[in-house]
Amino acid sequence: MTIDLEGARKVLEAQPFSVLLGARLLAFGDGAATLELDIQDELLQQNGIVHGGVLAYAADNTLTFAAGTVTGGSVVTAGFTIDYLRPAIGTTLRAHAHVVRAGRTRVICRCEISTVGGEGAETLCAVAQGSIALPQPNGG
Repeated sequence: MTIDLEGARKVLEAQPFSVLLGARLLAFGDGAATLELDIQDELLQQNGIVHGGVLAYAADNTLTFAAGTVTGGSVVTAGFTIDYLRPAIGTTLRAHAHVVRAGRTRVICRCEISTVGGEGAETLCAVAQGSIALPQPNGG
């Protein structure tokens, strides 16, 4: 089974948390995916920067969508790490992930999370790497 950008957008729209955040899938295919969301006051922490949990959400979801471009089916995050590089300040949060290696049971992906300012300039604020699991026939 293969899925295209419109199909992937339907998957995103079926995720209540993604809808709550206003996440949008910009690109999906050829081992990569790009997701973005508008930075709103509700997504900030007490110092006026985007909460780390929001960046982690963006990494997690974009990593799984990138993996989905090569598996054509259902996948789940097995684990990921994230490094916060600088405060996330801007108007838009954009995450871009790509597949590093696709195996039989796991897909390894990397993600860069940037903020986009009013003038369109991107600033890298976090990087992540994840292991995405494919469902196994025996349920394991």
